[in-house]
Amino acid sequence: MRTPLIVSPIFVLHTKKIYKCFLATAFLFIANVSLAQQYDLLLKGGHVIDAKNNINAIKDIAIKDGKIAEVNDNISTFSSKKTIDATGLYVVPGLIDIHTHVFVGNKANTFADGVNSVSPDDFSFKAGVTTVVDAGTSGWHNFPQFKSQVIDVSQTRILAFLNIVADGMDGKPIKDDFSNIDVDSVASAIQQYKDIIVGVKIGHYEGADWTPFNSALHAATKSNTPLFIECHLPQYSLEEQLSKMRSGDIITHSFEEITERMPIVDSMGKLRPFVLAAQSKGVLFDVGHGGAGFWFNQAVPAFKQGLIPNTFGSDLHRFSMNAGMKNMLNIMSKFMAIGMKLDEVIAHATWNAAKAIKREDLGNLSEGTIADITLLSVQKGKFGFIDAAGNKLPGKQKLEAELTIRSGKIVWDLNGISATIWNKE
Repeated sequence: MRTPLIVSPIFVLHTKKIYKCFLATAFLFIANVSLAQQYDLLLKGGHVIDAKNNINAIKDIAIKDGKIAEVNDNISTFSSKKTIDATGLYVVPGLIDIHTHVFVGNKANTFADGVNSVSPDDFSFKAGVTTVVDAGTSGWHNFPQFKSQVIDVSQTRILAFLNIVADGMDGKPIKDDFSNIDVDSVASAIQQYKDIIVGVKIGHYEGADWTPFNSALHAATKSNTPLFIECHLPQYSLEEQLSKMRSGDIITHSFEEITERMPIVDSMGKLRPFVLAAQSKGVLFDVGHGGAGFWFNQAVPAFKQGLIPNTFGSDLHRFSMNAGMKNMLNIMSKFMAIGMKLDEVIAHATWNAAKAIKREDLGNLSEGTIADITLLSVQKGKFGFIDAAGNKLPGKQKLEAELTIRSGKIVWDLNGISATIWNKE
């Protein structure tokens, strides 16, 4: 027969006090942890590359209310509601693609309100791009439609170069009747939408009269914005175009070799002297890859002779994305195969691009800025990069967007690094 266990009332009382003390301590601990979680998201242990702030090192980044709250060496995981392990990844500002066509609509065979443009959210985030600039698909007359139909309903930040032609790229190239060109209307529209419109675009004119070009230049000067030149101007010589451009103006399709414009590299493989002179005076050279705008026989010798692209505009549209261009990360990877360093291509895709469009609130990871952030992996292996002529350049590394954050929200997660591991048990 077992001896009954006799518990002293004093012991019971003491145990209850310990239990209550434990509960109180646990409650205080949970409360303190909750109070300590002042951040919404913490990116932990990634290699941060931020050209504006001269950061190229392992750092933590904390996000709160859609903005970057802290960048530091070691931020406690207890300070954030959610932590993402970014070890082995590069944490960079959201990429900026300064040459796209995203005035998508239902009109056939056209870019403005047409099917030749593409919906940006379908392609931007998976390439690490958080900001796109539409390259003059709209003009002052149909920009309000573009804004309400696409810009206002997209997650991607959409900025725009405004076409010097009233209805932009509506399938009707500029003719010798210049009644659809109005400098004052363009400048007025830029002033009205100055938070969205970043410059003036000229392109798609086959005449020899300089009125469209000069009008675009005048509108850009009047609005204090860059002029964006997108070739398709066969009667204008390359040298004269560059001579008319001001410091900060942008020429795209820089490395093309098609009949409508003299290539920047001559038949002997020499970079034309007036091209380097133009870059020296401040003209910016954008890649503008597109379906026909990028050739290795231009890009490689130009790079070796000192012409490095200022920005990596993709010329994203219905036809280019499934050709050699692919996306902006593919363009950046191409230039790494050509000879650029990783930190250089990231700087040109972020801070350089932001400065080119005079939006220095973008393209950096400064505390207090909107949290547009991309986490990149560098894939190692055997890769092939294609130009407009169908030529392949081998490469040993390729950039991949693992995670994209827009205004503090995760909008792309390739491999679920922000997700909770599922356990069927």
